[in-house]
Amino acid sequence: MTIYNAWIFTLGTEVVQGRIVNTNASYLGRRLTLLGFRVVGVISLIDDVDTIARYLTIVLNEKPKIIVTTGGLGPTYDDRTLEAVAKALNKKLVLNDEAFNIVKEKYKARNMPLTEERIKMAYLPEGSIAIPNPIGTAPGCWLEVEDTIIVSLPGVPQEMEAMWESLIEPKLRSIGPSLYIAEILLKITGVSESSLAPLIKNILKDSPPEVYIKSHPKEGMPGKPIIELYIMYSNKDKEKADEVAKEIMNKMINSIKQRFEAAIETISMNIS
Repeated sequence: MTIYNAWIFTLGTEVVQGRIVNTNASYLGRRLTLLGFRVVGVISLIDDVDTIARYLTIVLNEKPKIIVTTGGLGPTYDDRTLEAVAKALNKKLVLNDEAFNIVKEKYKARNMPLTEERIKMAYLPEGSIAIPNPIGTAPGCWLEVEDTIIVSLPGVPQEMEAMWESLIEPKLRSIGPSLYIAEILLKITGVSESSLAPLIKNILKDSPPEVYIKSHPKEGMPGKPIIELYIMYSNKDKEKADEVAKEIMNKMINSIKQRFEAAIETISMNIS
């Protein structure tokens, strides 16, 4: 049985120091989840080859289906993510012909020379496939090692997202578990999160293991707490995913109404 675990590495000293908000982690976590992958963890690290390689090695030992890294692919001295990937895999960093052509054409179109720093972006670990960057200059990297895919993308969100949606996600759809994800978001007013907790626990106890329920407190009026309740269920059958998610929602609503005077509103229902 194939296990579709995923890990995310968001790399960059500026990310770890809080100088840049880590939107890449939330974006990738969401997209991978909706593809049916189980996101096990997110790791943020400074731009240090030894540190990145060490943690990549730890995660690789768990044999996840995919590892996605963002950041550290540019021309500057501290852009060394692919060097770390190569070190973790005991591979050489080599000039990749496809990546070199991508970089060369980018700078030719801008009437700018190919400097040593710019050519540096075309060095990928042995056996890699270059991923074109439709917005920026740094190519991404797709590398398969045994049963694990390592995808390295730029840290600039616009570049990363464009590459993900146009090139990476379509490939992963054919590789992943082909699940349908049903999601429901409820707004509950008048019940505290601690009061909801045992109800959620009881419903999860009698639900399929693929059911996920999470409460998120929101700011409300004094004495009137507001909770957003997220319900998710995945299944290979679209109708089944929709049916079970709605069953869980109805159980949750009935359980709340039996115990509390609460206003319950369905914010969204989605299946993808």
